[in-house]
Amino acid sequence: MDFGDRKIIHVDMDAFYASVEQHDNPELRGKPLAVGGGLYGVVAAASYEARKFGVRSAMPGKLALEKCPHLIVVKPRFQRYREISQQIRSIFHEYTDLVEPLSLDEAYLDVTENKKNIESANDIAREIRRKIFEQTGLTASAGISVNKFLAKVASDYNKPNGQKTIHPTQVLEFMDDLPIEKFYGIGKVTANRMHELHIFKGSDLKKKTLDELISLFGKSGNYYYNVVRGIHNSEVKPHRIQKSVAVEETFWENLLDEDAVFEQLKIISEELDTRLGKKKIKGKTLTLKIKYKDFTQYTRSTTWDGYFNNAEDFWLTAKKLWQLRPFDKPVRLLGLSLSNLNTHAKKQVSVQLKIPFED
Repeated sequence: MDFGDRKIIHVDMDAFYASVEQHDNPELRGKPLAVGGGLYGVVAAASYEARKFGVRSAMPGKLALEKCPHLIVVKPRFQRYREISQQIRSIFHEYTDLVEPLSLDEAYLDVTENKKNIESANDIAREIRRKIFEQTGLTASAGISVNKFLAKVASDYNKPNGQKTIHPTQVLEFMDDLPIEKFYGIGKVTANRMHELHIFKGSDLKKKTLDELISLFGKSGNYYYNVVRGIHNSEVKPHRIQKSVAVEETFWENLLDEDAVFEQLKIISEELDTRLGKKKIKGKTLTLKIKYKDFTQYTRSTTWDGYFNNAEDFWLTAKKLWQLRPFDKPVRLLGLSLSNLNTHAKKQVSVQLKIPFED
């Protein structure tokens, strides 16, 4: 199969928030560290030292402390993370203007044609990672391949501080052997369902016809049918007008306590404000999204006459929207999205804000 000549890099910072804290405070280096968390919070990022004890992002702080009693917990500093993220993006733009940020700590780069006329995308990724380390003291991992899906999957393979290339000649074999839970876009619930259908890796998925996959998984079936064959034609999109900006947080364990919900809404509000600030994006409509343990979902919005101004506005409004919820059930996910934006007259750099937690 001809996969074309595109050269796509996915760069992903290693334990970004935690690594920033360890870099800025040498006393934290080499120690198990969690950003966020505490008894009523949720871990936003865990250092690799903490991960050895089973501490993971999106895990309740109480559970993290049970797993690692000597865990050091620090509050997130989103302004600092944003500052370093801008440094990293400046490095990306030395090579290409086709940069699509996914969050503060990861982005896609299309280097098919690049400013330095470097033939090898592998060499470009290596240079970028070296410059990031020289300028920030932080490490990054990278994946290189012919499309965004494969580059994203590849970037997880040699973490931390490594990179992997999936050459066009290796794509089909790679996808056949790829465990289904490693597919980008397949979460834990879908992976478990596929396991029940005896789909454990790409070669098993490939045996299903398009009609079968659509019947089993709806619209996502078409996506699964294509990516397992190495087909993913989405372009790297550096510019588009945003209609909304959202931050969502899925929890390792369901939230049962209202104080924990409010603490997480505060963190989400700060993250949302940080992401909006650099591009001077403002909006008038705030929406709270709640997904419960049973996967039922509830949203409630409010629109101001003027624009929301800061994280405090988001947080106080989110708490009021929370009080309007119809159920008292364990919470699996919280999200805030801002719409009715001031971007209608100008293009903004696209940032798809999903979960502020990193891999």
